[in-house]
Amino acid sequence: MNLRSLAPQVLAALVRRYGDFEACEDAVQEALLAASVQWPSSGLPDNPKGWLITTASRRRIEQLRSDTARQRREEAAALASPSEPEPVAVDDTLTLLLLCCHPSLTRPSQVALTLRAVGGLTTAEIARAFLVPEATIGQRISRAKRSLRGERFVSASDPSRLASVLQVLYLIFTEGHTASSGDALNRVELTTEAIRLVRQLRSELPSSGEVIGLLALMLLTEARRPARVSSDGALVPLALQDRSLWNRGFIEEGVALITGALSSAPVGPYQLQAAIAAVHDEAASADETDWAEILTLYDLLHVVAPGPMVTLNRVVAFAQVHGASAGLAELAGVASDPALSAHHRVDAVRGHLLELSGDSAGAREAYLAAARRTLSLPEQSYLQSRAARLQP
Repeated sequence: MNLRSLAPQVLAALVRRYGDFEACEDAVQEALLAASVQWPSSGLPDNPKGWLITTASRRRIEQLRSDTARQRREEAAALASPSEPEPVAVDDTLTLLLLCCHPSLTRPSQVALTLRAVGGLTTAEIARAFLVPEATIGQRISRAKRSLRGERFVSASDPSRLASVLQVLYLIFTEGHTASSGDALNRVELTTEAIRLVRQLRSELPSSGEVIGLLALMLLTEARRPARVSSDGALVPLALQDRSLWNRGFIEEGVALITGALSSAPVGPYQLQAAIAAVHDEAASADETDWAEILTLYDLLHVVAPGPMVTLNRVVAFAQVHGASAGLAELAGVASDPALSAHHRVDAVRGHLLELSGDSAGAREAYLAAARRTLSLPEQSYLQSRAARLQP
């Protein structure tokens, strides 16, 4: 029995019933501890989820009883039927995700709380994943839980809250796919957890095109992970990857998901990004990539969800279709955007296009500038190696 998979459902049931996220999570943690101690000797109960909800409810009631200032009011509500576990709705994961992504919380707090409450990761695991002190993550989670005191669930039909949930899950995956700092390019525990959570979300919102699109995007991107790093830990760019190492199961599932979503749901940004990833993954080689189709998809994405990275990625596709010189002209037109001006990827793209156009000295300078700006050690090493190859 995987207790981690039950924890979000039990927590959702308690918060729905009693409110006060922080106190309910404490009660759930005590129930999980009791289960880990008792179940190995007494055996698995017939209804593990119900057992956990009942045990956590009793712990919560004990907490309520000890609060003398609100004892009468809260006991009346809490003691209504303490021994009967409250039915768990099918959308418990979604409702808990919506609560963790409350608009009063900062994005880092939403990410940390989601990984803790819904993902079941420990504070230490989250801290390691984001390369920050455990105390920092602990404080961030504690503040978030205090901020949610008294908050209850909102409707899953609220599109702005669902959009926030999808963005948080996308951020978790993105940090796992290309860590923003440190000596590791990938953080598999984060990409795996993000995919697991989006799968749960899809089971609760099976007709949401953007949920399906995000799952497809994650699968199609994660499929390439085995080929992104060489045996010595160096970054391998997409064009040079050994495509036989790609996860064909993920690719087939991702392509099927995005094909179905695009034909049955309104088009959104995650679907368009997944479609772009599908074009890359279905190409037998880098030379066979349909860059014209990718450029068309980026043009659509630029209309539906404009953003600095969309702009920069579109420049790369534009250069592949129209040539390096045309790509450099496009890059010059967007590089002054404040959101891009200091980003290392602008220099990296400039270096690539200058190299293709034959300007080795300019390309070397751009690669070195990009290496100085990124905090990712694998990216630094890759960019420095590109510059070294162009040494006169």
